[in-house]
Amino acid sequence: MRKDMANDAAEMLEAAGLKNVGTYDNSPAPGFCIHEMGTARMGRDPKTSVLNGFNQIHACKNVFVTDGACMTSNGVVNPSLTYMALTARAADFAVKELKKGNL
Repeated sequence: MRKDMANDAAEMLEAAGLKNVGTYDNSPAPGFCIHEMGTARMGRDPKTSVLNGFNQIHACKNVFVTDGACMTSNGVVNPSLTYMALTARAADFAVKELKKGNL
């Protein structure tokens, strides 16, 4: 599939007028280029989502999930900064809730 995509991309670039287009397939190790996502949807309704807007599990208030599980899709690659932002927001919320005695 990667070879087919590379060939199609080269054809499109050549059709757009580019010259000396080359392709490559570095054949990365399995699992090297992927980010598993989407197993714990974020949302307001516990009937249709696992996490609230602070990545807190609806059914278990002292558990937060701040990896890619809350993201049902992603743009292309490198969601690490988004994970960091989600984690910072969840941690800030958790500290505030702990101080209020809610956790």
